[in-house]
Amino acid sequence: MDGNAIIIILAIAGVASVLLFAVKGILDQLPDVFDSFRRARDAWKRLKEEQDEVLKPDDAEDPQPAVTVRTDDEGPPDAA
Repeated sequence: MDGNAIIIILAIAGVASVLLFAVKGILDQLPDVFDSFRRARDAWKRLKEEQDEVLKPDDAEDPQPAVTVRTDDEGPPDAA
């Protein structure tokens, strides 16, 4: 009977250590998964914003600057 009890205890300890090792591995990977999700979400938002900007009309463009016209008859200035 003593041999069976020792084997059962060792089996339970082995299963518990394997489960703890697996849980630790999963928990160690979570920050990388969250970072990847955040980068994917940000890229998706940028893509949607770029598509929205392409679809907007060009009414927001700056008007062209006014052109000044010389009214005197002197002509262009002399070179130095």
